Amino acid sequence: MASGAAARALGARRRVRVEHPAAARTRSAEDWWWDRLAPSGSGYHLLQSDSMLLVLPGPGPARPRSQRRAARRAQRLRSPGSRTAEAKPRTTPAPTPLQEPDPGWGDRVPLEILLQIFGLLVAADGPIPFLGRAARVCRRWNEAASQPALWHTLTLSPPLAGRPAKSGAKAEKKLLSSLEWLMPNRLSQLRRLTLIHWKFQIHPVLKLVSESCPWLTFLKLSDCHGVTPDALIMLAKACPQLHSLDIQHSMVESTAVVSFLEEAGSRMRKLWLTYNSQTTAILGALLGSCCPQLQVLEPGPRSQVLRLLNLMWLPKPSRRAMTPGPGFPSLEELCLASSTCNFVSNEVLGRLLHGSPHLRLLDLRGCARITPAGLHDLPCQELEQLHLGLYGMSDRLTLAKEGSPLLTQKWCHSLRELDLSGQGFSEKDLEQALAVFSGTPGGSHLALCSLNLRGTQVTPGTVSSVINSCPGLLHLNLESCRCLPRGLKRAYRGPEEVQWCLEQLLTTLPYPS
Repeated sequence: MASGAAARALGARRRVRVEHPAAARTRSAEDWWWDRLAPSGSGYHLLQSDSMLLVLPGPGPARPRSQRRAARRAQRLRSPGSRTAEAKPRTTPAPTPLQEPDPGWGDRVPLEILLQIFGLLVAADGPIPFLGRAARVCRRWNEAASQPALWHTLTLSPPLAGRPAKSGAKAEKKLLSSLEWLMPNRLSQLRRLTLIHWKFQIHPVLKLVSESCPWLTFLKLSDCHGVTPDALIMLAKACPQLHSLDIQHSMVESTAVVSFLEEAGSRMRKLWLTYNSQTTAILGALLGSCCPQLQVLEPGPRSQVLRLLNLMWLPKPSRRAMTPGPGFPSLEELCLASSTCNFVSNEVLGRLLHGSPHLRLLDLRGCARITPAGLHDLPCQELEQLHLGLYGMSDRLTLAKEGSPLLTQKWCHSLRELDLSGQGFSEKDLEQALAVFSGTPGGSHLALCSLNLRGTQVTPGTVSSVINSCPGLLHLNLESCRCLPRGLKRAYRGPEEVQWCLEQLLTTLPYPS
């Protein structure tokens, strides 16, 4: 019945009016009950009266809120106003001329300013990897990063250092291929170069350096193997500014170093070595006139400190007479101390110090072949510290029994520390030597403050004389002195203990426990 009523209503095309619910109360009860009984399967409720037909949506299945919003939006788009808007032709804006993208502030910075900024960064962290990354920013940065003036200091080390030998050789070969382009294009003004952990390709690398880096002044080889004489001589000839060489902790033949010094020795200022069995040959070359400008020597003519501890000096007989070189005119300290007996002789010492008038400290502990006569011939006149102690080896050697007065007569006015422990000088010889300190009444001009007589034949009278003559004496070692009374064979530190020792020597009483 409801579908038939709907058809009649649509066929008659009656005017549809929506009335207020209060107006619907005037309709007959039959009409309302019909409405209530109308089936809702079609999805609509049909309300009919003589004056109107109202079609309302039925309850139907509930739809999500998002679907309801989408339906309302679609209905608005189908409204007449929207159709009119869609019918209107769209107007496209007039095309604007194409503009190139702004290159940014990097291209607007003057090249000189970029060079100064890059120079500060390179000085702090080195050129790699910063310059390589900066070259990729823009053309201006690439131009600045390519300036050879920024590539003045460089450290090169294979990336796989410490890996198996096969991987290390492959890494060095790969880096070498990069250096074949980098050296001529970036490193033409290289000044300082450090090579670390090169064990397979060191010769090709040094060849590239000699071909592309004529301004090189400093070369350091650390943990490098296979450095040949040809490679170093090639560097010396191709790099006329090279004056500093550091080969510490590297396997370099002494013949390679000697050949290098013969070629570049006239301009060498600094040389760093690691002591090994071949050091003697290098020092022998330095004692000649091949390096007159050497200032720093570490294992120089202008070296101030030269320490060669435990040096096994093995002299070689020379068939031809050698002209002495300039020596070390600025040397102030020389240490040749050794824990075992070595072969440093008067001749070796004379070759080292014949040009060192300003020597202040001479440490020859363990050098049993040095005699007082050899020391007396040295040119230094203001020696302050002289150490000639022999520790644990005097029983196996034939020691000089005379000559100690030559030492005190020459340096009594300047000596502050004197070490004669273990020497074999006789009682009379020591008495004459130490009596020199009491030559001036009061000893006001004497500077002696430390005296080591351990294991010598010094007598109580000689010790008493020295203490009386040297009021500034602060350290006195009398251990194992067999000529002294029991209880006094010990070391005395400080003026109070030294003065007590004097009192005991005068009264021959032991020190109270």
